[in-house]
Order: sequence, then structure tokens, then C-alpha cells
Amino acid sequence: MWFIFALLSAIFAALTAILAKVGINGVNSNLATAIRTIVVLIMAWVMVFITGAQSGIQAISTKSWLFLILSGLATGASWLCYYRALQMGEAAKVVPIDKLSIVITLILAFLFLHEPFSGKSLLACALIIAGTFLLIL
Repeated sequence: MWFIFALLSAIFAALTAILAKVGINGVNSNLATAIRTIVVLIMAWVMVFITGAQSGIQAISTKSWLFLILSGLATGASWLCYYRALQMGEAAKVVPIDKLSIVITLILAFLFLHEPFSGKSLLACALIIAGTFLLIL
């Protein structure tokens, strides 16, 4: 089931890039990010209430709060940079560079989460990097 959600995530991420590129035309990128964030915020809270997850707020540990807040700050910074890059560049070039986050995530997961990094992972990272450069050149 995780694979289906991951695939849907990729599809919606692709739609995000295309819809944002069209929608950001003539709009300040920071303002566009703020509008997008409001929509995401409302959608996320609607899902919390639909699924009845709001009762779990009290059970969140201090550590989880800290890392969720830091993750939110990283997401905000990513979105601000992404929208500015989309405004300035071609979606077909911005998106592949943005997807280098896959390589960075694998490296960070190895360093900080001690997740395995195999020869297959190394090859995949090399191919992603090579593919990114082929797409942007």
C-alpha cells in the first residue's frame, strides 16, 4: 500500500510543478507560496478531522514536536526556494534539480539514521545525478 501512496505522491508533485508554473505567472513567489501553504494547511486539518486524528495531539512528545516543527521550517524553506526557482526558470529544468533531494535524502539517512547504503544505492544516486545533468543541459 505504501507504494500506491508513493506513486500518488509523485503524480501530485508533478501536477504541483505544472500548476504552480502556470499560477505563479505575474505573482510574487513568496505570496504564491503563502497561498499554497494556506490551501495545504486547510486540506491537512480537514483530513485530521475526517480521520479523527485530532485526539492524538496530546500524545505527541516534546522531541516529536521539535522535529515536526523543524521539518515544517525545512518544508517552508524548500517551497519558498522552489516557487522562486519555478518563477525564474523552466519547470523542465527546475524539477529535476529539485529531485536531487532523493540523493541528498539517501546520504542524510545513511549519516544520521544509519540506514544502509549499498552498491545499488550508490549506482542509483549516480544515475539520478547523471540524469539530472542530462535534463538541465
